[in-house]
Amino acid sequence: RIQKWILGASNGTTVAGQSNGALGSSAAHLYRPGGIAIDSDGNVLVGDTYNHRVQMWQQGASTGTTIAGATGSFGLSNDRLYNPFGIARDPRTGALYIADRDNHRVMSYLPGSSSGTVVAGGNGPGVKNTQLYLPIAVRFDMSTESLVILNFGANNIVRWKLGESNWTHVAGNIHGGWGVTSMHLNAPHDMVLDHWGNIYVADTNNHRIQFFKAGETNGTTIAGITGAIGNVPTQLHVPYGALPSAFSSGCNRFRAVIIDMKWQDQD
Repeated sequence: RIQKWILGASNGTTVAGQSNGALGSSAAHLYRPGGIAIDSDGNVLVGDTYNHRVQMWQQGASTGTTIAGATGSFGLSNDRLYNPFGIARDPRTGALYIADRDNHRVMSYLPGSSSGTVVAGGNGPGVKNTQLYLPIAVRFDMSTESLVILNFGANNIVRWKLGESNWTHVAGNIHGGWGVTSMHLNAPHDMVLDHWGNIYVADTNNHRIQFFKAGETNGTTIAGITGAIGNVPTQLHVPYGALPSAFSSGCNRFRAVIIDMKWQDQD
């Protein structure tokens, strides 16, 4: 399910999926939801990963509508997805960009279209600059007309300008290797791109949140301690989210880690 929590509230509201957390493939269910986006009308768009689809839930609705992919049917054709995860949206055109994870590509779906277009990857898994490797998160950079893509399988972040056939390296190891240094990532799961082009990454298996200033490949740890797992205020345990709030899961619990992005000085 997807929950909405008002700041300071002690209870959340279910805005997509079943309030009891039941999984399923009907229009009223989700199955391992991944990334979400909110459109200009306040509708919630969800990467419904194990149902191989993207669902749109209107405000107050009890069921969702499939806007990309086909329920329970995965494949490589342009009307199919395979474990889609992260999603992003161009607010000007409504185009939806989907990290089609296990197809190692990013798909673009225009509003009302039943079939998408490959805009990044689609050349099998790998670390060549024409390939993606388990892309798990995607962000649309309107200022450069490009997609910033987090490669879970390659432990890096790349930029793919729309209309081009290859990417440029942004952060992490260009050859796909994992590590614990400030220039490495280890099984990253999510990221945020801010208005200045800086990137915040949930560096999951390093148990930290990394900050990469625009144009720099050397990151700074702004939450957690590299390689240290724990439940004290200075530590994280497999953080999965890098939104203004990141979430740390472990030992059957979730702990919200609030990251105030405003504290970073900008030129």
